Amino acid sequence: MSIYRFAKPSDLPGLLAYLAKDNRVLVPVARPAVKKSVVFSEWKPGTEFTLDKATVPAKDAVLPRCETLVRYEKVRDEEHPDLFKLQLDDTPEAQPTVVFACRSCDARGYATLDRPYLKGPFKDPYYEAHRTGLTVITLTCNSGCSTCFCHWVGAGPSSPEGSDILMTEVADGFVLQSVTDKGQAVLEQSALKPCTPEKEQEMTETRKKAWQTLGEKPDLTLAPDKVLGRFKDTAFWEKASERCLSCGACTYFCPSCYCFNITDEGSGMGQPGRRIRTWDNCMSYLFTREASGYNPRPAKSDRMRQRVTHKFATYPENWGAFSCMGCGRCITNCPAHIDIRSIVLDAMADE
Repeated sequence: MSIYRFAKPSDLPGLLAYLAKDNRVLVPVARPAVKKSVVFSEWKPGTEFTLDKATVPAKDAVLPRCETLVRYEKVRDEEHPDLFKLQLDDTPEAQPTVVFACRSCDARGYATLDRPYLKGPFKDPYYEAHRTGLTVITLTCNSGCSTCFCHWVGAGPSSPEGSDILMTEVADGFVLQSVTDKGQAVLEQSALKPCTPEKEQEMTETRKKAWQTLGEKPDLTLAPDKVLGRFKDTAFWEKASERCLSCGACTYFCPSCYCFNITDEGSGMGQPGRRIRTWDNCMSYLFTREASGYNPRPAKSDRMRQRVTHKFATYPENWGAFSCMGCGRCITNCPAHIDIRSIVLDAMADE
């Protein structure tokens, strides 16, 4: 059963200080740029943060942009000097982390990543270490925007999936609602005051109004079959990708894309090396190029097909949910103004 706490705006720094005692706390911070940019940065006392929707989701809280998987060193065997042995250290380098004031679409991104990384045939121990130590405090949206379509893909402004605490802005502060046992423990141990029934009702009404700001949603029940049915329609994917620059912005800004590359940074005798995992981009020509030089996805239309089909057909086939969060970041950050919604609707349209 959920518990509720109330926080005035002036209470938030104290809440962050409490959380930072035992955790790295990531908060949205505005950065100077030609285009307004809000990124998650580690909170320290005095850090100025914003509650605006982040330009970049806090995906690297569970999938760091660059992560060491194994450290290794080749050394001589002291008992047999003519032989060598390889010393390995594959201990995950994770730390307890709180993501504060992400949005529901971002939190659902964690739940979407959980399925392949934790619920597949093999668990990823590095992802598991980050995820186990993660607490997610989500700021629900009080209104939608023109590029938001979370309700298309089974979510909404206050979807609890992936969150530990939901925080809703009301007239004079914020109502915090526990979603998980972890979230309940955080609220119970905090200095925040219990929420009054009136504030809980105000929270409920605020969330209802947020849903009412969303536009009509299409029925995507048939989207997996329809999108997959277009797989061999070369002309369709060439048209869908004709403006694409293969820059990969759509993947880097996505809360649920998880393509990666593995690289060994080695060295000579007696010098340590490491194996690292870094973010990669399935829209890049180099992503699928093999050592032989053969590339199974040589054209940008092939790569667009892969990305859209994965999100709306093959991931749902495997896991029963879309892997698109409807956050709209791929739309707002695409330099060519490609709209994934239009691609899916076109794929569903009768020929």
